[in-house]
Amino acid sequence: MDRYRHRRRDRGQATLEYLAFIPILLLVALCGIQLGWAAYVTQQAQTAARTAARVEARKPGAGDAAGRAAIKESLRPGAEIDIAKPGDAVTVTVTLPVRSIVPGVGNQSVRRTATMPNDDPEGPRP
Repeated sequence: MDRYRHRRRDRGQATLEYLAFIPILLLVALCGIQLGWAAYVTQQAQTAARTAARVEARKPGAGDAAGRAAIKESLRPGAEIDIAKPGDAVTVTVTLPVRSIVPGVGNQSVRRTATMPNDDPEGPRP
């Protein structure tokens, strides 16, 4: 009879342990999602920088619009595209914000740069 009383006292222990572990499990899942989101935004910034540099090298003045078109629509409002033409090259730097979904982690930004040779047929040649 004492065996049955001991079992009744332990019946909810596994449930309580599981409930205590759920917040940790959710935090780990959110961190994984945040890491994937940061990688995606980084890829978007790199693609936009390459696209803007390639288009700007061929058609001066069109690189900014091409870079913005290469970015996912929801990321465009926070995008910063800087175009520089040092010498016979075009350098584009794209900065995109990475919004945080993990509590307590601040928002960050990603910056990617691409350089292409200046292929403007009407531009200066060395």
